[in-house]
Amino acid sequence: PDFGAEGVLDRLDSLKPKVLVAASAYSYNGKRYCLKKNIETILQKINFKKVIIVDFLDLNNCKALGDPWNFQNTDRKLVFRRVDFNSPLYVMFSSGTTGKPKCIVHSVGGTLLQHIKELGLHCDMNANKNLFYYTTCGWMMWNWLVSGLFFGNITLYEGSVGNFQNFLKIIDKYKIAIFGTSPKFLKALEQSGYDNNLKLNSLESILSTGSVLYDEQFDFVYKKVKNNIRLSSISGGTDILGCFMLGNPILPVHRGEITCKGLGMDIGAFDEDGKVTECRGELVCTQSFPSKPIYFLNDPEKQKYKRSYFSKYEGVWRHGDYVQTMKSDGIRVFGRSDYTLNPGGIRIGTSEIYRSIEGIDGLKDSICISVRFESNEVVVLFVVLNKEVDLNDILRTIKSKLTPRHVPKHIFRVNYIPYTKSGKKMESVISKVFNDKAVIDDENLKEYYKIKNMLRSPHERC
Repeated sequence: PDFGAEGVLDRLDSLKPKVLVAASAYSYNGKRYCLKKNIETILQKINFKKVIIVDFLDLNNCKALGDPWNFQNTDRKLVFRRVDFNSPLYVMFSSGTTGKPKCIVHSVGGTLLQHIKELGLHCDMNANKNLFYYTTCGWMMWNWLVSGLFFGNITLYEGSVGNFQNFLKIIDKYKIAIFGTSPKFLKALEQSGYDNNLKLNSLESILSTGSVLYDEQFDFVYKKVKNNIRLSSISGGTDILGCFMLGNPILPVHRGEITCKGLGMDIGAFDEDGKVTECRGELVCTQSFPSKPIYFLNDPEKQKYKRSYFSKYEGVWRHGDYVQTMKSDGIRVFGRSDYTLNPGGIRIGTSEIYRSIEGIDGLKDSICISVRFESNEVVVLFVVLNKEVDLNDILRTIKSKLTPRHVPKHIFRVNYIPYTKSGKKMESVISKVFNDKAVIDDENLKEYYKIKNMLRSPHERC
């Protein structure tokens, strides 16, 4: 429902689907938005044999929107058919930030087995506990949430957060035991001034994914939200429709770390030569696992599939995260390995820079990339400010908290930081603007193209 017609067509066009199930509308921030025009645009481009409109907001009785369809109720019974373990269940779409989304196909048995393991063993879910995840239908955490029905109760939320205090009341109202969210949500909650204002008696654990959960955010949750819960940073992705590493109900939580490897997930860090390292390296999985995708659509020779996961280390899954395994058996994540910075041959995770400037007063947001100039590579930082801040003070903070090598060569003030729908900073898009010839047609990126034209040489200080 939250995709525009073009975004839907980018995904569905590759599927050649026969049946469309669509919501008639969605609600956000107290308003209802009719989807009739979007659906009609989609129907002009794709010839469906059957279209089912779900009128869950009861638009027939909504005079403000009129009556966009003549709805007919149906009482047909659902018929379930037994299928093979490796039968296709879901097509998951990559974010599509640098081209048309990949169509990643996951199996019935592999998905279910992975989710039962993660929910039941790693999250300690059972029939007496209620699971909630704040997610859109376009994020893989929606699919993960739905698998909670294997155990019992899940709670769905329609609409925007609005007032954080009122939003979090759903925990007490519906006795939610497992509350799932993202670092971006927790940061917004902190900035709202939330200070332990609710009982949250039922709450046992908070799950966070989508990006790196910083050390200071662990502090905020335990000081301001609830001090006797399990805070689990979890990490995996659309590619595996699950987690490589996540929480554990029988292990301690360490500040800034993901608690442990997922059961049955043979992960570790490889250096550039493909050897196991205890230092920072590429996240790899050296053996198969249940929710490994079975194929990509429209990839009969599996060339895209192999190129996506097995092109760097032969026979070993490379996930694209930059990580370090810790002595505690936990894992630290430093961002996407594809977008690690490499000034002077020293690899730096973007999350290190974000974390070092997180608490600067007046700094609302930031995004960091590296830009190639012939044989040189320099770091460029873009910041969004909500009041005047000396940009040199930001650079000095990075130097004092990290090292001189971490200090960006250039820093620019911008008005917009692009995010995916799952709350990830789109470093790949900004990197593409500065390092590739392809032009991305997005009104919000015009200021980045202007900056690109200003950067003639890596030695110019801006």
